[in-house]
Amino acid sequence: MNSNQTSNGALAGCKVIDLSRVLGGPYCTQILGDHGAEVFKVEPPSGDETRGWGPPFLDGTASYFIGVNRNKYGLALDLSQPDGQAFLKALLQDADVLVENFKPGTLEKWGLSPESLQEQFPRLIHCRISGFGADGPLGGLPGYDACAQAMCGLMSVNGESDGPATRIGLPVVDMVTGLNAALAILMAVNERHRSNKGQFLDITLFDCAISLLHPHAPNYFFSGNIPQRTGNAHPNISPYESFATKDGEIFLAVGNNRQFELLAQILQDDSLAHDPRFTSNADRLKNRTELRGILSGLLKQHVAAELAQVLLKKGVPAAPVLNVADLLDHPHTKHRGMVLEQGSYRAIASPIKLSRTPATLRHLPPEFGQHTDEIRAETMKAIPGSSD
Repeated sequence: MNSNQTSNGALAGCKVIDLSRVLGGPYCTQILGDHGAEVFKVEPPSGDETRGWGPPFLDGTASYFIGVNRNKYGLALDLSQPDGQAFLKALLQDADVLVENFKPGTLEKWGLSPESLQEQFPRLIHCRISGFGADGPLGGLPGYDACAQAMCGLMSVNGESDGPATRIGLPVVDMVTGLNAALAILMAVNERHRSNKGQFLDITLFDCAISLLHPHAPNYFFSGNIPQRTGNAHPNISPYESFATKDGEIFLAVGNNRQFELLAQILQDDSLAHDPRFTSNADRLKNRTELRGILSGLLKQHVAAELAQVLLKKGVPAAPVLNVADLLDHPHTKHRGMVLEQGSYRAIASPIKLSRTPATLRHLPPEFGQHTDEIRAETMKAIPGSSD
């Protein structure tokens, strides 16, 4: 990413009004902003609550907020008041996309229902991110990442077999919801080229969490067995889990017989590949405990990173288990340009690499309400009869 330059990104010319807060919506709009969209982040008078989700802080703003709000203009607006609603409608006059994650019914209460917005702005793509959608048995109820993980089966298959259901250690549901929202927006933008019409996009944490249940849902569909926790081990493949080495842990992801034969050769135990207990993946899965015991003894003689490198070069999927600090300092992380730095600002870069229209860093995360007056003046000046 290059900083402080006019965008020539893939979404240059796309105007996005972002009314979302916390994570799913902001993550979605940061993706769009990284790739050239002009994003106007509208916060309520109290601000996006994640501004206070710290420590750590940078210049008084929590790292949580900073991590998902670059490449946006910052506005403070009270949409419960007529002047706030008028300003929003002025912003929407030439907007392409509206992203919001209000509880269903909130915008409707202010006279800004999807139907009324579609009537006033027929080319507008309106993306609503919510917990459960507006209708159905759970319709209108609030949604949160950890609760979605709990309710939608993710916790039930995460953790050790003899331990409790465990939350995945990152807000995976919020983030995959943001990704699906961005994907839906791009689909709708593409369709609008044909129809010249916008549409309403209904993206929920509930649906997106369910969509993550692979291979557990297919396993249940075709076996009738309720999926159980298996720790780091894969329910369908073996060996596919972490093992201790001399200096740390290594993860093996052996997906076929040839890879298993190569693993046995590299570990200098060719008999493994010919052991009838381990001939096929089905055999290895059936005898997982015995296989794990043998491999554990062999792997303790090796250094994790060195062995992983040897295995990878031979075509056997493997990796040392790194912590976050080690990952961010890894030479390949630097080679891929996955850490952005500008002054005291550091962040994860866009993983989407486009050859002609790369992502750029044009704006640091905005201070609360930073651009309100400037954008209000510019926007309202363009509205006939406006005295602002």
